[in-house]
Amino acid sequence: MAHLHFTQQLARFLDVPTVDVDAPRLRAALDAAFARQPRLRGYVLDEQGALRPNVVIFIDGARCRERRVLDDALQPDSQVYILQALSGG
Repeated sequence: MAHLHFTQQLARFLDVPTVDVDAPRLRAALDAAFARQPRLRGYVLDEQGALRPNVVIFIDGARCRERRVLDDALQPDSQVYILQALSGG
């Protein structure tokens, strides 16, 4: 099962444990995580279902290549990290 890890910044707003999913593609894995924690969707995706500009996803150490369709392939043991960029000054 692929393991989805969400940034700790999200933990300030909602419960975001590591989610283990059996999904062949990134979109299906994210949808499974959102089914468990529906509020998470709005922090990660925009209204059209694309990654928000301040969100980056790494799959097995490589940045996901597509931000709208999210069709990157996952391996059964993939490590997926969903990160929010921090801003400030």
